[in-house]
Amino acid sequence: MKEKGWWQGKLDEITENLKGNRKEWVARGGQIVGALAFLFSMFFVGRGVGYLSEEFAVESRGVLLEPDNWGLGFGAEGEQPSGNISAKDLAQYNAFYVGGSEEKVIYLTFDCGYENGYTGMMLDALKKHNVSATFFVVGHYLESAPVLVKRMVDEGHTIGNHTYHHPDMSSISSVEKFKEEVDGVSSLYKEMTGQDMLPFYRPPQGKYSKENLKIAKDLGYYTFFWSLAYVDWNVDKQPSHEEALSKLCKRIHPGAIVLLHNTSKTNGEILDELLTRWEEMGYTFGTLDELYEQ
Repeated sequence: MKEKGWWQGKLDEITENLKGNRKEWVARGGQIVGALAFLFSMFFVGRGVGYLSEEFAVESRGVLLEPDNWGLGFGAEGEQPSGNISAKDLAQYNAFYVGGSEEKVIYLTFDCGYENGYTGMMLDALKKHNVSATFFVVGHYLESAPVLVKRMVDEGHTIGNHTYHHPDMSSISSVEKFKEEVDGVSSLYKEMTGQDMLPFYRPPQGKYSKENLKIAKDLGYYTFFWSLAYVDWNVDKQPSHEEALSKLCKRIHPGAIVLLHNTSKTNGEILDELLTRWEEMGYTFGTLDELYEQ
């Protein structure tokens, strides 16, 4: 009984102390909770400020980094189409999609991803009409069709840079990676021909960002989009001669930069007639270097 009373006394003492200090504990607990709330709020405010700072940095470059696909809006037949970016705005990046609207001049270009057996026919037609074109080539084309590339050069055509691996260049914001893609083509071209490649660049599939255009300019390149093209690239679904000639003649306009693909069977078969029709419409042919010399 004595032992039981001792423990009971201790328990009562502890209970009384707790009751007496309840207010102090509550006050201290409130202070602790308040301090923790303050620390948490400062943490999230700090995170918020960091996030906002990062967002501001991204926003300041947001327009430059935003990827886009080159596109055109057509008006009346025979008039220049509008582009995603105006010719004036493109000019600040040494980039072009169309020439002047005063004279009936065509700038003929071909994109060459691989050899499909029709480039020789196209070169024959160009030679017959004494037309100089620009062939934008990828690394694979240089490696797999050196004889045709040398023929292009020998017959007075220009070889342009279509990048080595044909990637989506709008996803590349690193100067080093961009340079690697274009340098691979220009280096191989010089090795093959002994000549420096002119700094003419066309983004694969027309995918670009303004940051891309700025990098190209800083590296000394001129970027060339187009103001007239049609679906000639699908080798499994080639347009008929009539369809191709109709589209390419109705949509031709002064200063047109025309994009054709060398892989197109239709293009190989109609190019002679197409050039004849354009000439009958009063058009002559210029070269891309004339655009940035204007």
